[in-house]
Amino acid sequence: MDRLPSLKFAKRFTEDTLHHYSPRGLLLYFLALALIPAVIIGLVKGHVMSIIVNATGFALYCLAAMLLRRGLAAEASTRMNRWLNATKWPLKLISALLVALTTGLLAVLGAQQSLPVSLIYGVGALLGMYLSYGFDRPKPFQLTEAHGYSGDEIRQTLTGALATIKTIEQANRKILNSELNQRIDSICEIAEGVISELEADPRGIRRARKFLNVYLDSVKQVTEGYAKTHRQSASQELEQNFRQALDAIESAFQEQQQKLLEDDMFDLDVKIEVLTAQLKREGIM
Repeated sequence: MDRLPSLKFAKRFTEDTLHHYSPRGLLLYFLALALIPAVIIGLVKGHVMSIIVNATGFALYCLAAMLLRRGLAAEASTRMNRWLNATKWPLKLISALLVALTTGLLAVLGAQQSLPVSLIYGVGALLGMYLSYGFDRPKPFQLTEAHGYSGDEIRQTLTGALATIKTIEQANRKILNSELNQRIDSICEIAEGVISELEADPRGIRRARKFLNVYLDSVKQVTEGYAKTHRQSASQELEQNFRQALDAIESAFQEQQQKLLEDDMFDLDVKIEVLTAQLKREGIM
């Protein structure tokens, strides 16, 4: 049995780890710390203006770092929902402007640079913030109503589907088999493709809701069931049954992706019911 996780699995694991424990934005705290010696020297020499300028710069850099970290954290927490704003305020942009303003003020008041040179320092700091972290996302994409469903109802359906996909990916991390990881990744990609098609054209939402709400949930149950069961019983038969189940699921998902914008009704009900019953008998669910 192949116990090496797939490259894509490892990438997703690394991305999620960085989202929760990301050091991004900490550099601004080091900029603030660099001003502490200047404040101490000002205290020793009795230079009140130097103390005020550098202490103010320290406070502003710390505030900018805090806002940036909050903006990055909010952006990471909502990365699965591309229809919502990460935060009410553009925290990353505000942080970048604070850094630019602080850098310019330190240049003109602390380093006694000319106004044009200080302006260049400020613009450079703003550009550096943009290149390092970017600015906040634009206004979220607005979904239009379709087939009697409001934009909010469609957004809730798609958001719930994305959350289910994330749960499937989390269960996939517990299955240390590159072949199975790749199959589950493929199913998730197909489901994400369906969501992208609905985002571009919500008219298929009536037929897709059952696929997203019911069938995708069945995949979640199957994957979570196997992730739990295979640790308790490392059976070749169980693994083969799960492999066959993934084949059937992937085939059915591909079929439904093709039918998404057609007029015929979904015919996946019987397949999923039979598959679910089979998996329950075999102890996967």
